[in-house]
Amino acid sequence: MLVALRIRDFVLVDRLTLELGRGFTVLTGETGAGKSILLDALALILGERADPEAIRQGAPRAEFEACFDVSPASPAGQWLEEQALSSAEGECLIRRVVERSGKSRAFINGSAVTATQLRALGDHLIDIHGQHAHQRLLLPAHQRILLDTFGGHDECRQFVRQAWQAWESAQRHCAEARQALAVAAGQRQMLEDTLALLADLTLHPGHWEELLMEQARLAHRADLVQGVDETVQSLDEGEGAVRRQLLKCEQRLAQLATHDSTLTPWVTLLESARIQVEEVLSELHRYARAREENEERLPQIEEEMQAWHGRARRLQVRPEDLPGLFADTRQALEALEALPSLEALERLVEQARQRYEEVAQDLSRLRRQAALRLGETVSASLGDLALGQGRFEVALSELDRPGPEGRERVEFQLAAHASQPLGSLARIASGGELSRLGLALQTRLAQGSAVPTLIFDEVDSGIGGGVAERVGQMLAALGHHHQVLCVTHLPQVAACAQHHLKVSKAVQEGEMTSSVQVLDEGGRVEEVARMLGGVTVTATVREHARELLLREGKRAQR
Repeated sequence: MLVALRIRDFVLVDRLTLELGRGFTVLTGETGAGKSILLDALALILGERADPEAIRQGAPRAEFEACFDVSPASPAGQWLEEQALSSAEGECLIRRVVERSGKSRAFINGSAVTATQLRALGDHLIDIHGQHAHQRLLLPAHQRILLDTFGGHDECRQFVRQAWQAWESAQRHCAEARQALAVAAGQRQMLEDTLALLADLTLHPGHWEELLMEQARLAHRADLVQGVDETVQSLDEGEGAVRRQLLKCEQRLAQLATHDSTLTPWVTLLESARIQVEEVLSELHRYARAREENEERLPQIEEEMQAWHGRARRLQVRPEDLPGLFADTRQALEALEALPSLEALERLVEQARQRYEEVAQDLSRLRRQAALRLGETVSASLGDLALGQGRFEVALSELDRPGPEGRERVEFQLAAHASQPLGSLARIASGGELSRLGLALQTRLAQGSAVPTLIFDEVDSGIGGGVAERVGQMLAALGHHHQVLCVTHLPQVAACAQHHLKVSKAVQEGEMTSSVQVLDEGGRVEEVARMLGGVTVTATVREHARELLLREGKRAQR
């Protein structure tokens, strides 16, 4: 609910603070007094495009504030929570500043927001009916929402939306799999050919390096054998062999140690050196025998290396990269084999489509039933709203492509007179007719609508007398469920309100300004009398105004 509105330096308004209550409130005043300024200010607060030309002459900027009482469980409260903009006090303070340069800034509960966010929140806070930018009655999407609200289709709509999302997801996964399989078909043969080309090679990691080392040894076998033989000769053969010399030195020093024990450690060291030489000799003899056994290995090594070089050239990689290529190719082929079955995915798509069709048909059936009821109940109200023998219907037409909101397009159609054919609201209805039609719809949807504040502008266009009284009574009834604000020129409508605001303009310090006054009982009599009698208000007119207010007040209490 809108609790307070503050405006500064906007059109004719210098400074204005207005507190608003529950129920039905009317705004009245002379033509040109500035009643539309309040609605224009609200439109700006709720995200309307800002026009710097509307800033009051001489002021650098215009400022707007609106305070709303918001329940955490309401759609507006949930939106604020989702956007991390909620307030612990349960209120929503919207502030907007429009600079002379054309720049605009907006804030919700102190946090900077965009105009898009203002509009999104505004959809949950206020519904404006009239020839204003926030008018939504002409939008097919809003007409669909009104029909579903009237019919109580929220749960079924949710089922349809979920089924649509599941169907879309299944189609997307199937398309991705189909594309992946198409790519795989071209890759599979190439991968299989690569594996077949490498299948006869020993491709464990490090094997190429082992081949290189072994080939180097075998290629230098003669030098290695000769060198080893010469080393063995020097260590073990001949009179001056190292092992023999170490043994002789060890024995001689051991004899001397019998006379001087300090030589004993050196005897031990010589013994250790001799033993190590003998171990070297043993390993060299084993090495020489191995070289003799591997005389046929070199051709095998070179043949294997030649095979590696040949495969590497064909695959345009280095020989040492072949093991990694083999592993990657095998892994890629395994991944292709693991791709989901296209047939299984297509079955899932079909199941999702069937589920969507089931719930969409249920929603279509409910909409057809609700469309008939809504057409009948609104048509019954049109005569009371100066729409002659008007007729209202809700037309449903099948969409070329179903969507998350169902299979049909919803269109409100109106025949303002019995002689006229039904047509879309945008083509048939005038501004005043649209406002009154919106009033009739909102009256019927009052129990189900989640928007707390409704504003009506020009609902009295082209009507008077008993019709005007009926409009006022409908607005008052709507005020039992919503906060209702109405700009009116009709005393019959004004008399039905719980609260009365008078907008007037005057010259202050040489400048024209608009102001708003909250009328008490006496003020209401005077204003309704002015609306009844025009420029000259007589005692008779005041008495008439008093009787009108008393009669409507008693009616409201019943």
